[in-house]
Amino acid sequence: MITPEKLAAFIPFDTLTAAGLGEATKAATERFCQPGEVLFRQGEDDGVVYYLLEGEVILTTAKQDTALVVRAGSETARHPLARLKPRRYKGVATGPVKVVVIDDDFLENLITADQTAAYEVAEIDGEDPEWMFRLLTPPAFQRVPSANLAALFAKLEPVPVKAGQVILREGEPGDYYYLIKAGRAQVTRRHGEKENILAELEVGGGFGEEALLSGDPRNASVSMLTDGILMRLSKADFDPILREPLVHWVDIKQAGALIKGGAGLLDVRLEDEFRAHTLAGAHNLPLYLLRHKARALDMRRKYILFCQTDRRSCAAAFLLTQRGFDVYVLKGGINSVQEGR
Repeated sequence: MITPEKLAAFIPFDTLTAAGLGEATKAATERFCQPGEVLFRQGEDDGVVYYLLEGEVILTTAKQDTALVVRAGSETARHPLARLKPRRYKGVATGPVKVVVIDDDFLENLITADQTAAYEVAEIDGEDPEWMFRLLTPPAFQRVPSANLAALFAKLEPVPVKAGQVILREGEPGDYYYLIKAGRAQVTRRHGEKENILAELEVGGGFGEEALLSGDPRNASVSMLTDGILMRLSKADFDPILREPLVHWVDIKQAGALIKGGAGLLDVRLEDEFRAHTLAGAHNLPLYLLRHKARALDMRRKYILFCQTDRRSCAAAFLLTQRGFDVYVLKGGINSVQEGR
């Protein structure tokens, strides 16, 4: 059985908040492998990450010029097995093996959500970040560009509400988008004289976006089932934050041209991830340290940001752009680059 304590032994789970570690524990699975069983093959892009819990795995290449042995409990085993995609090694169990398996995209979203929620809450009001984390982890919010998350929380306005209070009325124009911080709400829609219940919403749930996106009147009513607190975002803020990406994307060729022109290359992943592998010439400035160390960067210089995929670098781009920096995000992150360190 996977426990938070087991996951906390691995990188980057050891940096997650309690809420983040709990979400990771729910998403991870254990896999048992027999001696000689192949976990993954060189060149595969299988969309998952493996961590070695028990046993020993040998990593080899097609040319057989490199063979790496990873043993459970070692410092090397704290990192994912052959993380770069497409995989640069074939992984084979040398004996009975147990691994933790977790979706690669989920893990990257998890880290972004956890770090963003943690530092935004600390900066805004010092509250517990759990409600923000619950908001950021569902699939709907994973589609929101990470660069906009910081702006979202800076603009949200708290609204205390009472049980039975009608928040939105069907047929009225849209003015706000709402997120539930505390309490439960009910979505209803009229059909003739009958009012049908469409859904119940809990903490982290959102409503009101359809009218803002379409410009049409509200297509349903929403009322509170309990007392609670809503966080609302005005239409004026909704459009630029949740509709319009604020990121300048570049591919590896474009990044190379910028670097030749003097641009800096910043790896915004965690320190341990950076030490494990990065791109040649990159400097490490983790996302969680940006607020404290951004002033050390040269305002006159352009920067290319990257992470494992591109979610954390999107968030970093937003934060640096807000401070006046000219930044670009490497699309697909280090996973899109064949040659890493």
